[in-house]
Amino acid sequence: MALRYPMAVGLNKGHKVTKNVSKPRHSRRRGRLTKHTKFVRDMIREVCGFAPYERRAMELLKVSKDKRALKFIKKRVGTHIRVGWENKLPCSHAPVFYTFQYGKCQLL
Repeated sequence: MALRYPMAVGLNKGHKVTKNVSKPRHSRRRGRLTKHTKFVRDMIREVCGFAPYERRAMELLKVSKDKRALKFIKKRVGTHIRVGWENKLPCSHAPVFYTFQYGKCQLL
């Protein structure tokens, strides 16, 4: 047996070989945002605007009712997992909610 290193025992014993580099699975890129998808979503958001429950949640956030807004969105969306927290909001100091629909995130 040809040795990789001078010793015949241990972690690095055995033949010198080159590892096969496997191509990443297609399923690993599921949900990744592409330029085209982002463009389409932004266009739809611009044309359609916000859903009524999203507008109400934004109103609750404006008057610093963060917990109430979280509970309201949870009731509409389904679970706390689908209502994510982000602590950045461009227009005010309240936290922003992201609703995760179909595995994607939407700014509220």
